[in-house]
Amino acid sequence: MTKLKPWLPLIGIAVFAVLLLVVAPAVLSMHWINNLGKYCCWAIAAVGIGLAWGRGGMLVLGQGVFFGLGAYAMAMHLTLESTAPGGLPVFMILYDPSASLPAFWEPFRSDAFTLAAILLLPVIVAGVLGYALFKRRIKGAYFAILSQALAVALAVLISSTIRETGGDTGLSDFKYFFGYVLNDDANKVMVFMIAASLLILCLLAVWQLNRSRFGELLIATRDAEERVRFLGYDPANIKLVAYVVAAVMASIAGALFVPIVGIITPAEIGASASILMIAGVALGGRASLFGPALGAMAIGWGQSSLGSSWPDGWIYILGLVFILVTLFLPMGLSSLFAKAKGLVWRPRDTPPASLPDPAPVLERVEEPGRVAEEVAK
Repeated sequence: MTKLKPWLPLIGIAVFAVLLLVVAPAVLSMHWINNLGKYCCWAIAAVGIGLAWGRGGMLVLGQGVFFGLGAYAMAMHLTLESTAPGGLPVFMILYDPSASLPAFWEPFRSDAFTLAAILLLPVIVAGVLGYALFKRRIKGAYFAILSQALAVALAVLISSTIRETGGDTGLSDFKYFFGYVLNDDANKVMVFMIAASLLILCLLAVWQLNRSRFGELLIATRDAEERVRFLGYDPANIKLVAYVVAAVMASIAGALFVPIVGIITPAEIGASASILMIAGVALGGRASLFGPALGAMAIGWGQSSLGSSWPDGWIYILGLVFILVTLFLPMGLSSLFAKAKGLVWRPRDTPPASLPDPAPVLERVEEPGRVAEEVAK
């Protein structure tokens, strides 16, 4: 099987960047600009899932936790930005006019603190959680169930704290975005451009990680964890890095989702939202670079178009698509390109391509140790 040239993904990212940053703002209406910005947010979270699940073998069913951390951090800041100095958000006044602003809200008046929280909160939560799970070698279905249970727990917690977080109603009615009026079309385009640019940066970051030594170790850990441990590497640390990176991307996606959509509720961060993210990644192809992003954007389009006009039927369509992809295209739609390329370019006597052999990756991982032994001799 012909090896993909290392510069081809860069060309793909460049074309994708031109389509998002140049073509889309020039040809799309403001309605579709907002929708595309929402799809970009889901795609950012999906790129991180592709790294953790597709390359690392960790079925992260609870990315809604980190999406919610970034979303609520941004929503609290935008709510306070629309509130008079020393005043209370409207929803708090409705529930208790004599109440004071909760202490954990106060720091979010600061732009710098909000941005730092969006980046550092998922690092802390994912770091502590991942360390506790991976060091105990929890993986597979147990890891997936635990991660999804956390997303459900966070959604229930927010729903039950009505006076502090708005409960099921959520936070909405944002007027400003770091000083810019959100109702202005030019500012809406600016927020979309930020989301699209960060999606491109996330693709570049994952591309670099995949081709680095860390990327090789991540694949080796996914395919032969015990052998990697035997070679002197700690698989828990390798998984932890990928898990934290995916968490940060999900938090960034949630933070951008808030000013684009204009509302955040527990429904956007619970189990169903996390499953939608996984469905998009599975549809596009979890092990590819562009598959997770394009799959998430396709699911987002389906939810916005079919979900709004046919909400009951959309759930069945999504379930059917997920079943068909799982049965017939376990590596997602991106595998169609590889299969078509193999049919076109494979010589007549060459057998069909099989699953990738982890031995070459493990040989590269073993190489430093082998060189050290030869030098010692």
